[in-house]
Amino acid sequence: MPTRLGFGDALVELGRRYNNVYALGADITSSVSLDEFAKQFPERFLSMGIAEQNIVGVAAGMALDGNIPFFSTYGVFAALRTTDQIRISVCYNNVPVKIGGAHAGISVGPDGATHQALEDIAIMRVLPNMTVLSPCDYTQTYQATIASVEQVSGPCYIRFGRESVPDFIPDNMPFEVGKGQLLVNGTDVTIIATGHMVWEAIIASKMLTNAGISCRLINIHTIKPIDRDIIVEAAKDTGAIVTAEEHQIIGGLGGAVTEVLCGTVPVPVEMIGMNDSFGESGKPEELMHKYRMKADHIYQAANRVIERKNNLI
Repeated sequence: MPTRLGFGDALVELGRRYNNVYALGADITSSVSLDEFAKQFPERFLSMGIAEQNIVGVAAGMALDGNIPFFSTYGVFAALRTTDQIRISVCYNNVPVKIGGAHAGISVGPDGATHQALEDIAIMRVLPNMTVLSPCDYTQTYQATIASVEQVSGPCYIRFGRESVPDFIPDNMPFEVGKGQLLVNGTDVTIIATGHMVWEAIIASKMLTNAGISCRLINIHTIKPIDRDIIVEAAKDTGAIVTAEEHQIIGGLGGAVTEVLCGTVPVPVEMIGMNDSFGESGKPEELMHKYRMKADHIYQAANRVIERKNNLI
């Protein structure tokens, strides 16, 4: 299921729970799954056209008046086109504006480089007061959207994609902002993944197991505040880390993890993600292969980092 549907379904549920939840659209209502909220709560839905910077200002004003506005569009517009307004109107005032960064990553496919959000995590996580969530499937996107209201008092950026991905997180697995999830335990190497890359990491971990390598797998659904404890423990126990994200490795999950490790437990790290490059138009699966973001590439990175670890002993 597309993770964007988890965002839309959870927003409808939040509309039922809280009469001060609003949704603001930027002329792509159905693409980012705001259509059902608009249908059920027409008096709390505002279609404001292709004017993202203005929408953020309006959302900030609504939040200052005691409301909880959700604003969603493609991640490249939600996070990059509106950075100044988010920084000053939302983060500086520390108001509860919730931002849905849709169609994130290279897997947007044919839309090409202009529409592939590959820098949004880096930009959003550097802003004071901003919480950054990067859920991995439909269920977790639903949970993250609910948590953005019930666990986060200030601004929150929720990142999700367009393509269908397996829905594998159990409904009863707790979602706690700022806490990573240990999906598989292991002792030889740790894979730390986020978003759609968690499924690729699951496949890679099975490949490693079949090769006789004990792999630990961690899902980091909260990029900021990041779970330092689970990262440090993994580094101490396994001594080798691979990060996996559908985002630039500069400033993204890989950067956040290495920031933690450099000040605590320096260990070899290999990063899977976009390597200082723009994307291009193409089929999502082909692009994921071209830019080396598939399970095979995570598997190869795990073997490289284990070799680096062994050379240090």
